Amino acid sequence: MAPADDAETGIHCRLDELLAERAMTLTQLSEIVDISIVNLSVLKNDRARAIRYSTLSAICEALNCEVGELLVRRVS
Repeated sequence: MAPADDAETGIHCRLDELLAERAMTLTQLSEIVDISIVNLSVLKNDRARAIRYSTLSAICEALNCEVGELLVRRVS
């Protein structure tokens, strides 16, 4: 059975933390990866339902990080 639309996935995006560590703004990242600030904000606030591999790769390349540093599983 599929989870309810509003059910928490257990996945947390650490975009805020990674941006802070690199002294980079969401606007700067948006310009580098050519993804709208709105879409990055949705991801940053854990409201994304899906992410393309190409988007994930571009973000990780811009932040010089691995996928596992950006997306982590929340432990209950």
